[in-house]
Amino acid sequence: MSHEVVVIEGDGIGREVVPAAVEVLEALPVDFEFVEADAGDATKEATGEALPAETYDLAADADATLFGAAGETAADVILPLREAVDSFVNVRPARAYPGVDALRPETDVVFLRENTEGVYAGHEDRLSDDLSTLTRVVTSSASRELAEYACEFVADGRGPAGDPDEGFTVAHKANVMRETDGRFREEVLAVAEERGVDADEELMDAFATKLPLDPTQYGVIVCPNLAGDVLSDLAAGLVGGLGLLPSANVGHDNALFEPVHGTAPDIAGEGAANPTAAILSAAMLLEYLGHVEEGQRVRDAVEGVLSDGPRTGDLGGSATTDEVTAAIVDRL
Repeated sequence: MSHEVVVIEGDGIGREVVPAAVEVLEALPVDFEFVEADAGDATKEATGEALPAETYDLAADADATLFGAAGETAADVILPLREAVDSFVNVRPARAYPGVDALRPETDVVFLRENTEGVYAGHEDRLSDDLSTLTRVVTSSASRELAEYACEFVADGRGPAGDPDEGFTVAHKANVMRETDGRFREEVLAVAEERGVDADEELMDAFATKLPLDPTQYGVIVCPNLAGDVLSDLAAGLVGGLGLLPSANVGHDNALFEPVHGTAPDIAGEGAANPTAAILSAAMLLEYLGHVEEGQRVRDAVEGVLSDGPRTGDLGGSATTDEVTAAIVDRL
C-alpha cells in the first residue's frame, strides 16, 4: 500500500532538514508517494500567497504532510495547514537522549496541546490608538475531544512510562481565566473521571517552575493551546534545544508533522542545521501511518547517532546536515 505524503520545505533550514527526513523515509521498505508543495515567505514573494490554495488542497487530501518551517508568514501557513488536516491535538514529545549535553538528562515528557482554540484561534482588534483586544475561544466540545485523545493515548501505553495506568497532568491557569481555562480544566478532568484515567492538575506557572527542578514527576501533560506551545519550548531547553523536538498535528483522518524549531535564518543555507527534529517527526509520521516498527527503527538510529556522533554544531559537534543524515541512514 502506497502512502501519499505532501512535502513542504518552507523557508530557512526547512529546505535542508525536510529533505533529510525524506531521505530517511526513502531508506525504509515503505512505499511512499511524495508530492512537493510550496508555502512560506518565498512562496508569498513569488505568488502573493504564503499558502496557495493548491497546497492547502494537497494537504487536505493526502495521507499525511511533512512540513519544515515558515518565516514571517508562519501564522499564515501553519494555522491553515493544521485546519487543512483537521488537526485537534498537537503532540510534542520532549526527551533527553544519551550523548546530548542536556540540562536535565532525566527529562522524558509528552505534551498534548489543544490545537484549534484559545488565543491562536481568537480575533484581535485595534479599537483605538490606546486599546487593542483579543477574544479567546474555548468550547466544551474541543476540550473533551482533546481529553478523549489523551485518555486513549495513555491507555495505549504511548506515554513516556509505557504504562496504561500512567495518567496525565492538566496544566492550566483556571484560577485567573476562570471561564476559559476553567471550562477547559472542568471538561478534561470530567472526561478523565468518566474514562477511569488518573488525572491531576497543575497551574501552568507552577508547572513552569517545577518541571526544570524535577522533570521526572511529569509524563503526559495536557494543555490549552498557548500554554502547550510555551511549556513545550521550556522543555526543549531541558533536553538540548529545539533542534531535537518533533511534533505531530493529528486530525481525525489526516495529520501534519513538523519540527518544533523555526527557520533559523542565522544558519540557513550553510548546511549546518540539525535534522534530528525533522527526522523524528518522520518517525512519528511512520507510526501514524501504521508502520510502528519502522518508526522505532528510525528512533533507534537517531539515538545511536546522537550518542556516538556525528553531531551538528548546536550539540557541540562540527558535522553537516548531510553527514548526520547519512549516519542515520547507515544505521538503518
